[in-house]
Amino acid sequence: MIKKMATEFRLPDIGEGIAEAEIVEWLVKVGDRVNADQSIVKVETDKAVADLPSPVAGTILKINYSKGEKVNVGAVLCVIGNSGEKVASSSVKEKVVRSPVIEERRYSAPAVSGKVIASPAVRKAAAEKGINLNSISGTGNDGQVTMSDLDNIGSFSNVTRIVESPRPSGIVAQKKYDQFGYVERIPFKGVRKVIAQNMMNSLRTTAQVTSMEDIDVTKLWDLRKREKEKLESKGIKLTFMPFVIKALVKSLQKHTKINSSLDGDNIVVKKYYNIGIAVQTDAGLLVPVVKIAERKSIVDIAKEIEELAEKARNRTIDIMDLHGSTFTITNYGSVGGTYGTPIINPGEAAILGLGRIFDRVVLDEHNKVKTVKILPISLTFDHQVIDGAEAALFIQTLREILENPEGLI
Repeated sequence: MIKKMATEFRLPDIGEGIAEAEIVEWLVKVGDRVNADQSIVKVETDKAVADLPSPVAGTILKINYSKGEKVNVGAVLCVIGNSGEKVASSSVKEKVVRSPVIEERRYSAPAVSGKVIASPAVRKAAAEKGINLNSISGTGNDGQVTMSDLDNIGSFSNVTRIVESPRPSGIVAQKKYDQFGYVERIPFKGVRKVIAQNMMNSLRTTAQVTSMEDIDVTKLWDLRKREKEKLESKGIKLTFMPFVIKALVKSLQKHTKINSSLDGDNIVVKKYYNIGIAVQTDAGLLVPVVKIAERKSIVDIAKEIEELAEKARNRTIDIMDLHGSTFTITNYGSVGGTYGTPIINPGEAAILGLGRIFDRVVLDEHNKVKTVKILPISLTFDHQVIDGAEAALFIQTLREILENPEGLI
């Protein structure tokens, strides 16, 4: 009976004509059981990052190179065999064998040294023909390689042609460059991908229109300043958001269709007011929900916003705190934005964008100059559910409440 030998997994040429690669990360460790075609190591060349799959199923018996080390093509990366099997003395780190998948056809004369002068079009044509430009003595000005030089390639005896070998099956490589220069690739996954899918679904299923307005919040500015000083001693951080939420709920109670959603042939008007607040986190945008906001005071809402935002940023928030919103607010003004066209959260009929509060010089009723505080808002609404006039009336109600905010306390 012939005993099966352990498999030496050597660094292949991943299809870029490389000579070496750097170990980015081992996805397995010695003793791990792996399947054939399972990704076991990430390597990086000057052109790409690639996941290398195991050629066979078995146990990782030996790993020859650590993260950050350079490895020549053909070197034994690791040994895969049966658990407990001894590794042959030949399967060592120093043993380097030229990869059989690299194939180059060279001619007698040496390649031309120095920087090749050639236009982008010539370089592209050379690449398509498999011609090494370093091997051509250009006939253009200052030795520039021209299209004619490529067309007459058969007359040159000193041309090096590079035959690109096929990429080994199963290897997934990501190029670090495009035709204009080097690029960085960021995986599109997790929260970011879910957000994108939700936003695209919202755009596909709703007729979104945005209306903008400037609101004089000078009185609100002063009110918030007074209340903030009172609450600071109690450890409560008071922003403008609780005031906006209270004003928003009062406006939604008057214009009920704004607090709705479209469900098939029915417009579903919600009789409760759960306000989602977009929070930027390292993982992407999360939307914690202040539930039953109509029953809560400014102070209650302020404390809840702070707690929810902190949990969202720390990724400790309960999943139910991210569900159940009937209307959403996004505060891009916190990072300096003024106006926007926010996208409606799926399952809702509108979203309110808050811009950065700024000063504006105006004339009062006596034609005297004064400075007021302006809050720019943007309301995006689903025109399938809400008419433009209805949206305008809602904005005016919200404006009246925010410009005269004493009733919110």
